[in-house]
Amino acid sequence: MNVEDALRELRKAAGAVEQDLPDEQPRQRLRRSVLRPLDRALAGLTGSEEASIDRTPAGGGGAPAGGSAADRALDLARRATRLRVEHDGGVPMEVVEAVAGLQDLAVTLAPDEAAPRRATFAELQASLPSTIHTEADGPYLVTNPHRLDSWLGVDMPTTPQMALCRCGQSASKPLCDGTHADVGFTDGKDPKRVPDRLDTYVGLQVTVTDNRGTCAHSGFCTDRLPTVFRRDADAFVAASGGRMDEIIRAVRSCPSGALGLAAGGRETRDPVDQGREPAIEVSKDGPYRITGEIPLLDAQGDPVVRNAGASLDHYSLCRCGHSQNKPFCSGMHWYVEFHDPPLSDEPTLFEWAGGFTALRRMTHMFYETHVPEDPLLAPLFADMLPDHPDRVAAWLGETFGGPSLYTDTYGGYDRMVSQHLGKALGEDQRARWTSLMIQSANEAGLPTDPEFRAAFVSYLEWGTRIAVENSTPGATPPQHMPVPRWWWVCEATPGSRVSALASERAAGDDQPAVRLPDPDQNPSFAGHIQPLFRTKDRQAMRFAFDLWSHEDVSQHADAILARLTAGSMPCDGAWPQNRIEVFERWIAAGTPP
Repeated sequence: MNVEDALRELRKAAGAVEQDLPDEQPRQRLRRSVLRPLDRALAGLTGSEEASIDRTPAGGGGAPAGGSAADRALDLARRATRLRVEHDGGVPMEVVEAVAGLQDLAVTLAPDEAAPRRATFAELQASLPSTIHTEADGPYLVTNPHRLDSWLGVDMPTTPQMALCRCGQSASKPLCDGTHADVGFTDGKDPKRVPDRLDTYVGLQVTVTDNRGTCAHSGFCTDRLPTVFRRDADAFVAASGGRMDEIIRAVRSCPSGALGLAAGGRETRDPVDQGREPAIEVSKDGPYRITGEIPLLDAQGDPVVRNAGASLDHYSLCRCGHSQNKPFCSGMHWYVEFHDPPLSDEPTLFEWAGGFTALRRMTHMFYETHVPEDPLLAPLFADMLPDHPDRVAAWLGETFGGPSLYTDTYGGYDRMVSQHLGKALGEDQRARWTSLMIQSANEAGLPTDPEFRAAFVSYLEWGTRIAVENSTPGATPPQHMPVPRWWWVCEATPGSRVSALASERAAGDDQPAVRLPDPDQNPSFAGHIQPLFRTKDRQAMRFAFDLWSHEDVSQHADAILARLTAGSMPCDGAWPQNRIEVFERWIAAGTPP
C-alpha cells in the first residue's frame, strides 16, 4: 500500500476512534493534533482542498471493532507509528505530528498502562535516530528524546514521538495541542533581526567570539561575569576582564551557543562543546535549551541553517512564538511577557531556588572554583568523585522538598552519614564550607529574598553542625533515618509580607472584592469575614493560625480584633473603621460560619 492510501485508511480509522472517545477533551485533542494534520498531509499529497477529503469512518480498514476507546487509540497509534517508520523520510511532517498526538493520547487515556505503552512505541521506532524536526508553521517534532527536563531539572514524562509547542499558546505546554493552526503561527525569520555577524575579542589569556544574532539573552554571562560580558558597553566582551577559567566557564554555560573561543586567530568549538548528555530543558518562561548535539532538521530533513560560529552541541529554540530568528530564540520572550503557569501560593524551597538546575549550578561553582583554592577545604575533597557536586545538589534538592533523587540514586540518609564518619571535621572547616556555599549561591544566582535566605542559611548551619557531630571519632549516628525535609522559617514564605520596595499600588493588588453586610444583616464568616483577609494576610499569620479557617478565627477573634483596632494587623496598613465594625458585629453574633 502506498503512502497516500495508507494515510486515507489511517484517517478513516482515526475518525472512527473519535466517535468512541468518552469525553470532549480527548476528542478535541484527536481532532486538533491528529485529524487536522492528517487532513493537511493528504491535501498536500493529492493537491485537493481539505474539505474534499473523505472523512467517512472506516469499515474493514479501520480500527478493530470492540475494545475500549483507550485500546482502540493504542491500536491506532501503533499503526501510525509503523507507517511513519516504514516510510521514514517519505511521509509529510504532518504525519509525524499526528503520530505524536496519537502516542500521547494512547498514554493519557490509560495512565495505569503508560509505561508499557511507551515501551511499545519505543520498540516500534527504535531504528529512528534522535532528532528534532521543525514542521513548517508547526511544532517541534522530537523523535526518540533521551530526556526532557522541566526548568527545575526534573525529568518530564516523554513518548518516543513528541510534538512540542512552538507558537507559545498551547494549553498543554510544553506539548503542542494544535493551537498553532488556530492562531496562524508562522515560522519565518524577521528581516529586522539582529544581523548574523561573528565578532572576535582578543584578551591577555583567552580570545572570545560572539554572535549577537544568535544570542537568546538568558543573561548567564552578563549576570555572572559582568566585568567581561557588559550589557551597555560599546564592545560587549572585555576578554581581559576576568580570569581565564571564569571566562571559559561562562562561554560553556551560554545556552544559545552564541559565545565561543578562538585559538590561533580562528574560532574553535572544541574547548566549549564537551560532549554533554543529550537533553531538552524547558526553561522557566523562556526557550527550549538543547544539549548533546541533537540534530536539528527542517521539514525537508535537511540541517537547519545556523549563524556563524553557532554551536551544534547546545542551542536555544524559541518557545514563545515571537522570535526574530526562528527557530532559534532571540530573547523576544522577555518583550512579549511569555510566562509559564506561576508557582503555587506556597512553593517548596526546591521550587523557589530554581530546582536541580540552580542547585547544580551552585554546587559546581562551589567545588570547581572555591574548594580547590581554599587551604581548609581542598585537602578534604582532594579525592572526591567527579559526580560529587551533583550528589550534593541531589541531597539539597530532596531536603528542600524536591524529588527523592538522592535516595533513589545514592542510597538516602545512611549514604550521607557514611561520608562523614570518622572524618573529625572541625568548626573552622564547617564555617568555611558554609560561608563559601553562601558565596556560591550568590554567584550562581539563587534567590536573595530574605525568606529564602533565612531558610537556606538555617539549613546550612543545621546540616553542617550535624555533619561535624557525626564525624567525631566514636560517634554513633542513628541509622535508617529519612532524609530531612526543610521548610520556610516560621512560615515566612514568599509573599507573606509587603516589601518596603514595593509600590503602594502593587502592595494592594491582591485585595479581593469585598461585600460588606447590610446594617441589619448578621455577618457570616464565609460571606463577609474571610474575604476581608488577603492571601498575604493569611501567609503573614500562618505561624500562629489560619485566617481563612472559621475555627481558627473564631478561637482567636478577640486577639485579632485587638490588633485590628490598634492598626497592627495587617502589617501594611490599618483597616478602615467600617470593616472593623463588621468584625465586631460578627463576634457579637456568635461568630457564625
